[in-house]
Amino acid sequence: MHIAPDTAVTLSFRITDAATGKPLDAGHVAYLHGGYDNIFPKVEAALAGLGVGQTASVELAVDDAFGPRDESLVRTIPKSEFPPGVKVGGQLQGPGADGRPQVFHVVKIKGPEVHLDGNHPLAGRALRFDCKVTEVRAANAEEIAHRHVHGGHGHHH
Repeated sequence: MHIAPDTAVTLSFRITDAATGKPLDAGHVAYLHGGYDNIFPKVEAALAGLGVGQTASVELAVDDAFGPRDESLVRTIPKSEFPPGVKVGGQLQGPGADGRPQVFHVVKIKGPEVHLDGNHPLAGRALRFDCKVTEVRAANAEEIAHRHVHGGHGHHH
């Protein structure tokens, strides 16, 4: 079977910094192919028509990956307002500029202040996405209705 709309695709992947080649992330991911916004559009386009065992390498400009950094998402809060148990490297949720929930990464605790960053850790970086197709199957009706893959390396309800 080849990757086409409404197929559930599992990949092993490696993400590196496009400029330095430094490894940034690796693992496995499952996504629903066909414009469901489960994977970068440029990667999805490169994977169309591939089958199990085939590979793709895609250079992603900043705008094709996690977008530019938004400095308005960098915040400092008093340590006294900081929830107990969260440490540097942790995450917490708070209201974004638009009032909707936003995930913030704890980047530094300095004296009475906690420094938070709501940007994706790879925002502002051009990336290289290398992957190998490990599974392709027809998506089931529930996956299509929910717009994502279930089970395995996909979403669990």
